[in-house]
Amino acid sequence: MVDMTYVMDENARQYPILRNFNMTVVINGTIGDGVWVQAEEYTSSTHSGTHMDAPSHFVKGGMNIENIPLDQLIAPAAVIDITEKASQDPDSEVTIEDLIRWETITGSSLDGTIVLIKSGWGHKYYNLTAYTGTSDGDVNKLHYPGIAPEAAQWLVDNRNIKGIGVDGLSLDKGPSKDFPSHRILLARGIFGLENVANMDEIPIYGAMLHVMPMKMAKVSGSPTRIFATFPEVIFSYPA
Repeated sequence: MVDMTYVMDENARQYPILRNFNMTVVINGTIGDGVWVQAEEYTSSTHSGTHMDAPSHFVKGGMNIENIPLDQLIAPAAVIDITEKASQDPDSEVTIEDLIRWETITGSSLDGTIVLIKSGWGHKYYNLTAYTGTSDGDVNKLHYPGIAPEAAQWLVDNRNIKGIGVDGLSLDKGPSKDFPSHRILLARGIFGLENVANMDEIPIYGAMLHVMPMKMAKVSGSPTRIFATFPEVIFSYPA
């Protein structure tokens, strides 16, 4: 079993215009007749840390978090590895060729899977500048990999996937200002997962993904616990 979720704390990452995670301890001691109690409260964007984007995030009137069917939340993981090209160009994108290559290597279809894009960005999570491309929150300086809109369109036109996730900040690459891949995928009822941890600890094929968003009402995003299970047989890209 592999936990693919970052701890929610002051290091939780979110798009710069959104609220940072902040927690305050409100009780930490004895109350009443000596009963010890600890309790906290927090403020945060619903799109902070490891989280889910519901269709309503970019689709007016789209499905909210609490309406996503349970049978969409457990599915095989298909890990598309773009680590090599992302190491050369932080604004790299997953292409149609990358998706087809995964099917060729594994001999399987992306149908029915939750597609995970592994760019290697997870190793940068605790370094804000490396992870986002900037230390000052300027949205004009963001740099990180994403999903090419052509690849997103190919997926919705040719495959029936349940969800898609990235080990970076956003489904769209850092410089994007109109978020085309978000709009294409979410419009088809495909949820997005962002800031997914530990992708390099699961095989490219053969893992089962369990995705558990906090069931909040009428929201477009939610903190999400994700874990994967898989057998001993490991699939990897050939050298």
